[in-house]
Amino acid sequence: MPPSYDSGDTAWLLVSTAMVLLMTPGLAFFYGGMVRTKHVLVMLKMSFACLCVVSVVWFALGYSLAFSGDVGGVGLIGDAQQGFLHGIGPKTLHGHIPTYVFATFQMAFAIITVALISGSIAGRARMSAWLVFAAVWTLVVYAPLAHWVFDPRGWVVHHLGALDFAGGLPVEINSGFAGLAVATVVRGRKDFRRLELRPNNVPLVALGLALLWFGWFGFNSGSALTDQGAAATALINTQLGAAGALITWPMVEKWRAGQVTMTGVCSGAVAGMVAITPACGEISPVGALVTGLVAGVVCAFAITLKYRFGVDDTLDVVGVHGWGGITGTFMVGLFATAQVSGRKGLFYGGGWDQLGKQVVAILACATFSFLATWLIAKAIDVTIGFSTPESYENVPGADEERAYDFRTVSQIADLTEDRPGAAGAGRAPAEVGAGRRAPSDAEVVERIRRLVKERNADR
Repeated sequence: MPPSYDSGDTAWLLVSTAMVLLMTPGLAFFYGGMVRTKHVLVMLKMSFACLCVVSVVWFALGYSLAFSGDVGGVGLIGDAQQGFLHGIGPKTLHGHIPTYVFATFQMAFAIITVALISGSIAGRARMSAWLVFAAVWTLVVYAPLAHWVFDPRGWVVHHLGALDFAGGLPVEINSGFAGLAVATVVRGRKDFRRLELRPNNVPLVALGLALLWFGWFGFNSGSALTDQGAAATALINTQLGAAGALITWPMVEKWRAGQVTMTGVCSGAVAGMVAITPACGEISPVGALVTGLVAGVVCAFAITLKYRFGVDDTLDVVGVHGWGGITGTFMVGLFATAQVSGRKGLFYGGGWDQLGKQVVAILACATFSFLATWLIAKAIDVTIGFSTPESYENVPGADEERAYDFRTVSQIADLTEDRPGAAGAGRAPAEVGAGRRAPSDAEVVERIRRLVKERNADR
């Protein structure tokens, strides 16, 4: 290996890559627990599909568009000269890390970003359309934004001078406003204003949060691309950001609804980690805690805006990731300490300059993401159709596979307890009930089917 190769940093990035990849299955569980039971498997499929589709698209062309050269020298897009990592081998380095490792780490970011968008259209999108959308969106929207922010030649970091340590712009704000755009194209639920969507499995949501929380340390600390001080700062700030939002989100929920829910607690933790993502390596632990506190309040109120504007953002991707990303990116302009970038925020003597750059970056990325995503989603909707039929909301699913089987032992026993030789077999005829006829096998089966159908229809 060349002298510049660093085994310690490479080992850390290998671990971080695996942690970030674990976030997508975690998101699948998080979303799967939040939707109605008939849509659980659909949400799992949408996230796991991203692990396949985005991986192939990323190495075919996405990585090259994001990190290979710079067309025109203006920082907008790479030159696509390294499709399938052409000309790159296991000993080729990106800085002091093998390019294979760096490219896979960045691939994990692309995968989770696309998967996040699925929450905006949960239970309403056709799988075939989602697969096309994931492939096209990765190349047309995510790759350019990744070049703007993650490539040193990108216009946001190089020409504008905005700060984003771990992806508040290309991941969080991008997924939030892309989700908003898709939600305006895909039909809304017919009862989304009238009926609150209740999670079908809160422990599954908590399990998803646990995996996301674990992976987020690799997401933020791994973005330092080294095991030096920046990674350590990102680590502690990630925890403090989540803790801050876990304080204020439940307070808002208690004030507005009179109770604190476990789903709200989980959403608050995610909001805090979203907000700290762009700031984690640039601010102090005190600034991280304040960022989390502010994000908990902002996001807790932001998730209700969909009812005011009539946009069915089913799982609050806009409210949590869009507004959380805006909050964190803005706070960098206030609390940046010059530890990594050498630039100071307003509260550390840097004046208004850095804050203004952060605002410009927010507006530019949000606008590009929304407009480009809307065009992609609209084109898919016009050609192959993006939305499922409205009748899909009233059936268990598009196939016979179910997430849960509601025919519990106790329910079947209740239906069959009067049958001779079944539950309660051996009882005297008087125990069956005077004048009552034991139901036939066909009647019991029909009653079970009817019960299961009624239970599924309620979800």
